[in-house]
Amino acid sequence: MQLLLKRRKINYRHTHSKNHFFAAQNMTQQKSGFVSSMRINNSVLSTFTGVLLWAAWPANGVAPLLWVAFIPLLIIEWRFYNHSDQNGKSPFRYFYFTFVLFNLFTTWWVWNASAFGVIMAIVLNSLFMATVFWLFYKCHKILKSDLAYFLLPVFWLSFEYMHMDWDLSWPWLTLANGWAAWYKCVQWYEYTGFSGGTIWTWATNIFIFLAIKHHAQPLAKKYFRLALSVIIFPLVLSYTLYFTYTEKINPVNIVVAQPNVDPYNEKFVGDNFSHIETMLKLASTKIDTTTDYYVTPETAIASGIWEEQLYNHRTIRLMQNLVKQYPQLSIVTGAATDKFYRKGENKSVTARKFSETDDYYDSYNTALQIDATDSIQIYHKSKLVPGVEKMPFEFIFKHMEQFAIDLGGASGSLGNQNDVSVFKTQKHTIAPVICYESIYGKYVGKYVRKGSDLIFIITNDGWWGNTPGYRQHLQYARLRAIEMRRSIARSANTGVSCFINQRGDIVQQAQWWQTDVLKQTINANTTMTVYARTGDAIAIICCFLSLVALLWCGAITFRNKAN
Repeated sequence: MQLLLKRRKINYRHTHSKNHFFAAQNMTQQKSGFVSSMRINNSVLSTFTGVLLWAAWPANGVAPLLWVAFIPLLIIEWRFYNHSDQNGKSPFRYFYFTFVLFNLFTTWWVWNASAFGVIMAIVLNSLFMATVFWLFYKCHKILKSDLAYFLLPVFWLSFEYMHMDWDLSWPWLTLANGWAAWYKCVQWYEYTGFSGGTIWTWATNIFIFLAIKHHAQPLAKKYFRLALSVIIFPLVLSYTLYFTYTEKINPVNIVVAQPNVDPYNEKFVGDNFSHIETMLKLASTKIDTTTDYYVTPETAIASGIWEEQLYNHRTIRLMQNLVKQYPQLSIVTGAATDKFYRKGENKSVTARKFSETDDYYDSYNTALQIDATDSIQIYHKSKLVPGVEKMPFEFIFKHMEQFAIDLGGASGSLGNQNDVSVFKTQKHTIAPVICYESIYGKYVGKYVRKGSDLIFIITNDGWWGNTPGYRQHLQYARLRAIEMRRSIARSANTGVSCFINQRGDIVQQAQWWQTDVLKQTINANTTMTVYARTGDAIAIICCFLSLVALLWCGAITFRNKAN
């Protein structure tokens, strides 16, 4: 009898323990399954993220939407992670659809300049972004932990960093750029550069998502508090920096031109000598004996100048005549120039062959400084627009270079120089940033490390028409001012020409598609920011961590298969 009672007691304990285990397991599944069981179609969620990213983007977007924009996509990833009614399918198609929408809605205007550019900017860029998210998903499946979510900013930042320096570079939609119009929120870019903006965006999305995912557990409150902290502390720091930052008084008097020449129908027709005359007439209304610089747009001299004959070209002589009237004046102008290769001289991979001879030459998108000295300083644009100013992987696809459409008046891939050049006078050192180069924070930092105390951006944004393209480009310039704490003079052919102070404020600007000339006194600055000194150190660390994470996940997969 005692033995029977003992057995019944053991069976009761076993059954009670077993039921308790399954009850706890079911409760856990219910809690963790909340996100998976939300009755919203994956396609709808995928669309939500694409639309939210677009709605957050400059120039008219609401940037704080970036704090939650990725949550619908994270819900899709979680559903597939749990295999909740997904039949073992891959979520990649949803990731890709999201980023196609994001790229399409924000950069569709590239079509106005180049159909090939649209393919580069939308189809390929979306593929790269979706692949990054898919890599995170695969690692999440292997690691089986919430800690895998923090690989997302690491992977994404690594992608953005590597996307800066290869032939398919298109960092227009770097997440940090999403805050350009809300620049008062990201004054701490002077310490972190674009890396800080990307990490901030991902951290808020991840903490809010984890709070939702664990909504019925005490852990949810912890994640929600973390999300609030990640939002509030950077904002407090940023506004403190904004309102306490004081520019050192080091005045420079600058005049910028906005000639408003139609790039499709006027600018590259004939020798454009009349356009130069117009710009100099504009200058005469503002320039006086106190003016230090006169800045004109990208390819202001559009007819093409052989660099061997630079000093004899009549447009150059016309500008030199203006300098003779005002000896303290320096003119920084854009030009389309050509370099002839003599027999036996090493030529670049972008060199073009004359149709009637065996001689070669290179065409450049160039910035020139003309002053009272006997020399003209030259800088060739280095960051060329892929698919527009250059054919990617030129050493492989040289025979296809005719498909590259230059936004500077010449067909085919342009030449470039390997490093930045600064323009110097006795008082100042200028960063001559040409158009597309202004979206590369690390690249602009090279000018600062070479001593530039002012940034001049010369551009020709009229190719895109009255679209978000030129407005986004303008807003991105604010971030360069903050990262480097340098005042900016921006001369755009068809808009928007402006002056930006060291906090990112636009202190004066011209209107879109209007001929204008602006005059402003801005302050030069020689102090280097942390970001100017260190560059993208945070992103480089993330590249290393990404490699370690991928190797670790690979090792776990190999071990599991071996067992």
